[in-house]
Amino acid sequence: MKKELAIMTEAANHKAEIYYYDIGDYLSREQKLDIIANFKSMENLPFTRLKPNEHGDWISQRNDKFGTWIPIEADKKFNSQTHSYFTIHSLGVNTNRDIWVYGFSKKQTIQNMRNTISFYNKQVKDLQEARKKNPKLSADDFKDNDSRKISWCSSLVPKLNTLTECNFQEDSVVLGNYRPFVKEHLYFGKLFIHRRGQFDNLFPTQNTKNLVICTQSIAGKQEFTPLITNCIADLHFNGDTQCFPLYWYETIEPEQNSLFGDDAQIVRHEAVSDFILERAQSKYGNKVQKEDIFYYVYGILHSKSYRETFSADLKKMLPRIPLISDYEKFWAFSKAGRKLAKLHLNYEQIAAYPELTVESLENKEYTFASSKDTPGDELFVAEKPKAGASNSEYEYYEVQQMKFPKKGQKDTIIYNHYHTVKNIPQKAYEYVVNGKSAIEWIMERYAVTTDKKSGITNNPNDWSREHEKPRYILDLLLSIVNVSVQTVDIVDALPDVDWEKE
Repeated sequence: MKKELAIMTEAANHKAEIYYYDIGDYLSREQKLDIIANFKSMENLPFTRLKPNEHGDWISQRNDKFGTWIPIEADKKFNSQTHSYFTIHSLGVNTNRDIWVYGFSKKQTIQNMRNTISFYNKQVKDLQEARKKNPKLSADDFKDNDSRKISWCSSLVPKLNTLTECNFQEDSVVLGNYRPFVKEHLYFGKLFIHRRGQFDNLFPTQNTKNLVICTQSIAGKQEFTPLITNCIADLHFNGDTQCFPLYWYETIEPEQNSLFGDDAQIVRHEAVSDFILERAQSKYGNKVQKEDIFYYVYGILHSKSYRETFSADLKKMLPRIPLISDYEKFWAFSKAGRKLAKLHLNYEQIAAYPELTVESLENKEYTFASSKDTPGDELFVAEKPKAGASNSEYEYYEVQQMKFPKKGQKDTIIYNHYHTVKNIPQKAYEYVVNGKSAIEWIMERYAVTTDKKSGITNNPNDWSREHEKPRYILDLLLSIVNVSVQTVDIVDALPDVDWEKE
């Protein structure tokens, strides 16, 4: 966290003046004190006098140019003529009971939810019975707060108060992106999701196809980082997540007294606005389609110079993006965005990074083809061969908690007792999502954890077993190394732009 040191002095006319010195990022208490001590005296600190801008920013002041560009979010949702890039956006899903509704094991997640729904329904019946003696008894005064049975929240307690029962919905178990490159099973049933956002419009059924660009609502203390998904995104998928889809879906219910028992109709709409399409076509020609603009946005949001130039703005508001003046650069960003999306969506199928080595105690060694053996710039390889499904193989690749050999040594990851991954390039750690490298997200999240309150254990090895892929987690780690390096290469090759002239 960035720590700033400021002092205030009173001028003769009693108006306050604020002076500021940036002491640096991510420092310990001792490091901060050492820096100050080296100046010998507060008077020797190289303070800068601050003046707020029109937005009231004292430090990290916004760039006026940023405010002149087209906003990414709609001022009025579902209006195709809205003067923005997208007609709809949504916060990521806020469950308020992650440990209950998310899990690597589909079987365990279903059981967890059956248990808590059963307990909830018993609470409904018990409250109903208790009100025969005390009609004014409220749910807040009655509910059982045993965290091993249920997790209450401000949207569920009112349902108890109105004696609303809940049925487990088998078809509500879907895939969700919980954290970067971490998929888990998600129970998306009614009542037990605190805030659903607009995801009923983005993924109305299990089989709905969609792509969603996720940004932070505000980047805050972290560097701004976008990430794309093709399933439901959690509120903290890549920060305080805001989601911008390629499509949105309208569900049209049949008439109440229909004689034909009609099913609901689901109509797909493009979420990129007509307004931005008309602007883009007038600038670049009719060849441009909404999907090109969608990937253009993803490309621009990865631009280092864009994120660095407007870092202060992105910490305080959603992105604004210009339609850049150079025709060739527009297409370069769009094609790069498409390539990045393909890479980030299909990360599980990406080949292991060339020259990575996996060593094991059984003296088995797997060395991957050198980069010169990789044809062209092909991103994908054939599906990795499935290992057998014997218990010994699952145990061989089972993970508890990946770790580095020692602090600062990141070229090696101890995967488990048997396997060690070596020759990880430093470049791979340059791909950072919400303050952490993609590799370290995998290391952190693919670990066996037990929630203290509920007692629920979330075991990533269950995913491997249920998908009959003993090597899944190891292969995922190896793939993410390559995804990271390729992402850095694509981002480094993005066009230079003089943003002040756009």
